[in-house]
Amino acid sequence: MHSTFNIVIWVVCILAVVIALGALIASRNTWEDYGKGRFTMDRDEPRGGSGAELAERDEEIRQLLEARNARRVRRGESPIDVDPELREEIRQLVVARNHRRVRAGKPPLDVEAEIEREIAGLQGL
Repeated sequence: MHSTFNIVIWVVCILAVVIALGALIASRNTWEDYGKGRFTMDRDEPRGGSGAELAERDEEIRQLLEARNARRVRRGESPIDVDPELREEIRQLVVARNHRRVRAGKPPLDVEAEIEREIAGLQGL
């Protein structure tokens, strides 16, 4: 009985390895491609968002800022447009964008000028 069971286990394991290798070869992904998907921010290909997608994103950002300010008013605090945390978050996004630009062979952007441009865009919503 043990001999038959061992043979079945080994056959199943070898078959699983062969199927896994076949699936790996058939997927044609390189090692760098694994883990990248639609929701990954570290993509090499351009996003190519349409005007409608960008407008929807801007509208959602505006709604989030309004909701945050409404919560601040309910707590008795004054509403603010740009606080230090938001400025720091924008700075991190600009630094990450510069990292991707340098990796793509493009010149880096001026961080402070980009921060001010992003803030002006948010305030214009």
